[in-house]
Amino acid sequence: MSDVAENPVDLARQETVGRILDSAERLFLHYGYTKTNVADIARDLGMSPANIYRFFASKVEIHQAICGRMLGAVYQMACEILRAEGSATERLRRFIYAQHNLTVETMLDKEKVHEMVVVALERDWHVIEKHIDRLHELMAEVISEGIAAGEFSKQDPQIAARCFGAATSTLCHPQMVSQCVNKPNRATYRELTEYALRALK
Repeated sequence: MSDVAENPVDLARQETVGRILDSAERLFLHYGYTKTNVADIARDLGMSPANIYRFFASKVEIHQAICGRMLGAVYQMACEILRAEGSATERLRRFIYAQHNLTVETMLDKEKVHEMVVVALERDWHVIEKHIDRLHELMAEVISEGIAAGEFSKQDPQIAARCFGAATSTLCHPQMVSQCVNKPNRATYRELTEYALRALK
C-alpha cells in the first residue's frame, strides 16, 4: 500500500475535468463542434461558464483534451494488437485493418466525430504529432522483430516504420478515407496494406 494518499483536491479536480470533457464530447457529437460553445457546456453541467474557465482556458483546450482521450484509446488498441502474439506481418496487417475500420465506422459514420477530428488535423495540434510518433515507435518495434525473425529485409526500423505509416496513412486519415472509400479507381485497404507489407520484405 502506498504511503502517499492522493490529495482530495486533486481528485475533485480530476472528477470535474472528467465531467466537463464528457459533457463537451456529448454536445460536440450531438450539435457539432462549431455550434457548441462553453456556455452550452456550462448549462449542461449546471455550472457557470466562469467555472469551466477555471479548468480550461477556451473551447479549443477542451477540444484538445477530448482529442487526447480519443487518441489515447487508439494507442491502447495499437498496443494490444502490435504487442500480441503472431508474426510481425500479421500484427501489422491486423493493426492497419483495425485503424481503417475504426476510421470508417467511428469517424465517418458519425458526421460530428469527423468534424472534431478534421478541426484537430487542420490545426496541426501537438497531440496529433505526439500520437503519430508513438505509433511509429510501436511499429518500429514490430518491424525490428520481423527483421530478427527473417520476415523482413535488413533495414532501419525507424525509417521503415515512418515509411510504412506514410504508405498506409490514406487508410486512417478521416479526410482521405472519406474521399477514397468505395471508389472503384482507388486501391482497396487490403490491396494497399499488402503492398506496404511487401515493401518491408
